[in-house]
Amino acid sequence: MSEKIVLEHDGLRRTLRRIAHEIAEKNPQPEGLAVVGIHTRGALLARRLHAFLGELIGTELPIGDIDISFYRDDVGAKSPASQPVVHASHIDFDLNERTVVLVDDVLFTGRTVRAAIDALFDYGRPRRVQLAVLCDRGHRELPIRPDYVGKNLPTARGERVNVSLEESDGVDRVTISDGRPAEALA
Repeated sequence: MSEKIVLEHDGLRRTLRRIAHEIAEKNPQPEGLAVVGIHTRGALLARRLHAFLGELIGTELPIGDIDISFYRDDVGAKSPASQPVVHASHIDFDLNERTVVLVDDVLFTGRTVRAAIDALFDYGRPRRVQLAVLCDRGHRELPIRPDYVGKNLPTARGERVNVSLEESDGVDRVTISDGRPAEALA
């Protein structure tokens, strides 16, 4: 499988710091702001963004994470072996009338974000939901557009964007691969 590195540790850190600056700039009244990450890597990125935002605005924002496993429109459509791993959601604050920044690693078809918004509204009614993504690779199937984008990655539909984070994978890296197993390339 061929793989092209598009972001590594320092670049990823700079990208998240820039997104945090954009969020702070677009939300000058941070009292009603909260950050919620989509499991798994979106939740890890949300923690990093939360730390950068705390430094920038000088106040502690509520942070949470949300599991969308039962909100996906493809649950049950795949084989039982490919069913998602379910995580607990943690939203220990009132969402009502807040601006929630929803964080994910890669925006592709928009279906994950749709599921996350459905899940979020089961916890309350935010005043506004903003979307922050590390990578936007295009190929949308739903009318969803991010408010904050770390990196736009034009990809072919068959390619794959792989996000690795130190907390879960031991390294910070974003790569694009062709999506085919190595033996298919020979």
